[in-house]
Amino acid sequence: MTAQRPEAEIVLRLDRISKRFGALQANDAVSLDLRKGEVIALLGENGAGKTTLMNILFGHYVADAGEVQVFGQPLPPGNPRAALAAGVGMVHQHFTLAGNLTVLDNITLGTESLWSRGQGMAAARARILKLSADFGLSVHPDAKVGKLSVGERQRVEILKALYRDARILILDEPTAVLTPQEADALFATLRKATAMGLSILFISHKLHEVMAIADRCIVLRHGRVVGTVGTHTTDKSQLAALMVGGELSLPRAEARAPGAVRLRLDQVTTPDRGAVPGLKAVSLSLHAGQITGLAGVSGNGQAALAELVAGLALPSSGGLLLNGAPLDAWSPRLALAKGVARIPEDRHHQGTIADFDLTENAVLEAYRSRRFSRRGWMNWRAAKRFAEEIIAGYDVRCPGPGIRIRLLSGGNMQKLILGRAMAGGLNPDGPEIILANQPVRGLDVGAIAYVQSQLLAARDRGAAVLLISEDLDEIMGLSDVIHVISQGRLSPGFDRGTMTAADLGLWMAGQNFAHSQSEAPNAA
Repeated sequence: MTAQRPEAEIVLRLDRISKRFGALQANDAVSLDLRKGEVIALLGENGAGKTTLMNILFGHYVADAGEVQVFGQPLPPGNPRAALAAGVGMVHQHFTLAGNLTVLDNITLGTESLWSRGQGMAAARARILKLSADFGLSVHPDAKVGKLSVGERQRVEILKALYRDARILILDEPTAVLTPQEADALFATLRKATAMGLSILFISHKLHEVMAIADRCIVLRHGRVVGTVGTHTTDKSQLAALMVGGELSLPRAEARAPGAVRLRLDQVTTPDRGAVPGLKAVSLSLHAGQITGLAGVSGNGQAALAELVAGLALPSSGGLLLNGAPLDAWSPRLALAKGVARIPEDRHHQGTIADFDLTENAVLEAYRSRRFSRRGWMNWRAAKRFAEEIIAGYDVRCPGPGIRIRLLSGGNMQKLILGRAMAGGLNPDGPEIILANQPVRGLDVGAIAYVQSQLLAARDRGAAVLLISEDLDEIMGLSDVIHVISQGRLSPGFDRGTMTAADLGLWMAGQNFAHSQSEAPNAA
């Protein structure tokens, strides 16, 4: 992208926005201008104030001080409809589409009177087709959304905003679930949109994407703007330093020879769940002292594999071997007892109980062990001591072990889950197998670096790590061997450095599987 001319019209102005929640100053006199045809990236650590700022813009929160202006007119506070009417559209990270409805129905829903809806469908269809052609958003109006790919669903979300005459588009982590090819297609669309006069506010943790698409970057830290820089005058390292307040580099794994096979999946098949595929005759080996990376677009069998490793599901055919011995029984409790630690995909619903405090959450998976209970009575002193060890050892920033975990930021919540998995509540020597499912999703660069360094340290201690991620940078940076999963099928294993992101993206899109076997030489 190129820097915008100073004389370009200001379409959005946030003027000295401040918002406090009790003792927490979420936004502190934040000001920014977005110009016509410009792409601004909004950056910051978890808890920096980005979400609060967006909620104020859309009327979900009312600022304590300051003003929002859209096209020179004040935006009424606390009124989401006013933002939409003013031409502000937002595409959320988690799509808000009805899978049982068509593209046409999803786009027009809420824009037509129920009593006259049928009369305007021909005109709506024609308009959607024109918008699709103008912006390079190829999708059929009559297609059922539930049968679309992730990239196609995102196109529908963008078309929804454009259909409502959005002139300012806010994208929240728009590439989190896209293949590299789909991300490239999205960026091509955004360039077309800005050339036609749309303005874009781009929220992302992927700094290479920010550098590729943004004109300027506005960095928040502790609720304040700490820097505004043009992408043509900076680089990823400088942006990361601005975000965290110092120099930062993500860990890179050094090559290691694999150890013994800890867990082996032998031609495992699991049932489909509606449109979500199960595993299709998957063979995979997890070696001690090795990180096995699993790449793929969300919803292609990753959940089935994670549930299998965690003991939450059993194969319908095929078998599991633990340290060379067949598993005749398998359950979450048995998996934990056998040294399997898990970092679940959803830290809010699968990893923690929101209204439990940090101590209670720290011992969730080990409260029945002799370390924390005797004859049915909890040893809360030992549990609190364990929580304090995790807080200190894993840099969980919180008032103390008695605070409810829902009050922590996403990054600090993830650190507690990580510490619980690594510290070995059931196994004092640490886990033998670590299931890390999207371990850094939604985290800032500082928290990402910390979590990844801990996974590498666990690998170096001899743990077998299964890293499931939709972020190819993470997969390629940490994994000793990489597999791709698509529609429940597993690719061959690719050694570190043998595949580019584009190569893996083709496998993620389902190509090449017809010419390969699910069992690779290095998957044995």
